[in-house]
Amino acid sequence: MVTEGTEKPTIIFTYGTLKRGFSNHVLLQDMIAAGDASFLGVYQTVDRLPLVCGPYRVPFLLNFPGSGEHVRGELYAVSARGLIRMDELEGITRAHYERLPIKIRPDEESESESGKTMEVEAYYAHRNYAEALWKRNGEKGFRCYTEKEAKGYVKRKDRPQHLTFLEQIGIFISSNPNSCCCNKNLPVPSALPVNVVNH
Repeated sequence: MVTEGTEKPTIIFTYGTLKRGFSNHVLLQDMIAAGDASFLGVYQTVDRLPLVCGPYRVPFLLNFPGSGEHVRGELYAVSARGLIRMDELEGITRAHYERLPIKIRPDEESESESGKTMEVEAYYAHRNYAEALWKRNGEKGFRCYTEKEAKGYVKRKDRPQHLTFLEQIGIFISSNPNSCCCNKNLPVPSALPVNVVNH
């Protein structure tokens, strides 16, 4: 339970490696133990949204309502201190992801019952490369990031450390011969090693 004073927690919808059973859930476990987060349940998006994988099978939610599926994920109440940790993990200041509003509803609720929808926040792929990532995935996504979609996921420590995460995304996008030119906002990989924390 979030216990930090009377502050109102931020409600975060997680859909990928922050979910239970995946590699980055350890952050949420630490936050729960410290009183900076609490699990609220399994939810799904009200809108259809693309959920795709990028380099190293890292999941990305794309802010393209009407495309994709009703994405299934987990909801957490997060303190201000916990939100700082999540924003750092998601690379908000480095334009890896951006935290934006999202409408969700309980997973077991039927589409006709809209009274229980709520607006929370989620980490979307940054707009600088989202369109290119969608095209690179053949404009096809999935409903839920499961062990099947995560097969081949590479942890940060095992990825090339001489490239930033944005450079890794750029390489992933350009590795498709049918790739569009939508990745013009991504940095070109440099020959010099860069010592940064990758997503």
